[in-house]
Amino acid sequence: MHFDLSFSDFPPRPTHQFPAAIRTNAFHLFGTIFAKSAFVRTDVSFAAWQQFASTSFALCSHFQRHAVSNPAKFIVSKTIGATAMHKTNSIIMHAPRAEIFETAADLELWPKILPHYRYIKYLERGTDRNIVIMAASRSGIPISWMSEQVIDREKIEVRFHHLKAFTKGMFVVWTFKETPAGVLVEIAHDLNFRVPALAPVAEAIIGDFFIHHIANRTLQCMKAYLENKGKQRAA
Repeated sequence: MHFDLSFSDFPPRPTHQFPAAIRTNAFHLFGTIFAKSAFVRTDVSFAAWQQFASTSFALCSHFQRHAVSNPAKFIVSKTIGATAMHKTNSIIMHAPRAEIFETAADLELWPKILPHYRYIKYLERGTDRNIVIMAASRSGIPISWMSEQVIDREKIEVRFHHLKAFTKGMFVVWTFKETPAGVLVEIAHDLNFRVPALAPVAEAIIGDFFIHHIANRTLQCMKAYLENKGKQRAA
């Protein structure tokens, strides 16, 4: 099973049925989460968890498509307003700031030093801007997404903008700050959910289970790689 964060279209629903659809499918999604939570906690059935995650992603994508393509979106946006997700992950690394920055910017290196990254495919390539498909895995669940990468050597930042699927529009910023303890490397993810009623569910699945976990592992593995590299040079 593979998640590319995009799904085939659900059958279209008339505008007047959209509010009821949100309620019905939201209750169904919550029920699915609670029913499958035991599998997530105990790892009794990985296949069942995969089915749960697939269903959750599909329902999230279903809501998202209706919200942006259905006239009912105006009702939702005016009465509730957009809901934003903001996630940050950070770690202290003991390596030169410039080396950390260049390692984070070098996506071609990522699958070699980050075991949870399966591949990076370049669609467009430049000195400071790339369009890439990034493929990783979370607890054995493969995911992939398309991003624009901007390497800002003036600000010492690496920025990503998700271009397709449910996380379309998400901004990711890597920053590198010198501190007495070492270099503080932080990854910030920001995404505006276009269906506020879906935000708590989407944030728990997309934000906490996938994004937060993968970002933490990325920082930990990159720290280990750079610090071991420094020790080898000193030896």
